[in-house]
Amino acid sequence: MTLKAIIHDAEEGGFWAEVPALPGCFTQGETLPELEANLREAIEGWLLAAEPESGASAQRIVEVAV
Repeated sequence: MTLKAIIHDAEEGGFWAEVPALPGCFTQGETLPELEANLREAIEGWLLAAEPESGASAQRIVEVAV
């Protein structure tokens, strides 16, 4: 799975990132390598939390290029 993240400079220093395809998926880091590691962790956590419980209908997010 490939997801796009938008990286912003934080006002207080460092960086923060958001993943538009995953509503509410944000993270921050003091350096770009730290941000990247935190971003992977945030995405994994978001996806795990979004997994449907047994018996629930599944939702899927797909990226379509036109």
